[in-house]
Amino acid sequence: MFPATIPQRAETLQVLRLMGPFDPILMLTGDDEGYGSRWTLSGQQVQPAIARFLMESGFIADIGKTEFGAIKLMLTEKGIEFRENGLAWWRELNFLEKLKITVFG
Repeated sequence: MFPATIPQRAETLQVLRLMGPFDPILMLTGDDEGYGSRWTLSGQQVQPAIARFLMESGFIADIGKTEFGAIKLMLTEKGIEFRENGLAWWRELNFLEKLKITVFG
């Protein structure tokens, strides 16, 4: 996977970091009135590009619905490995590299 294909690398890594083993992303599906799907993690919105990237790459998968009909998405084995590799990569960066990636993606 090339870094340029990962949307907002620092923010994507933060989403993966926050998910941990027990906190799923909730996908609130859109309806016929023109509202698209929304993704949340601990009540905060996850950017659609990041959620789609994680889903399309097989890093998160549907594990069922909540009692209100939101789809729960948890890390897959591939996603856990991706998160661990991302955290190791982040630790190797110096302050200026982290700042540049955070600001410019």
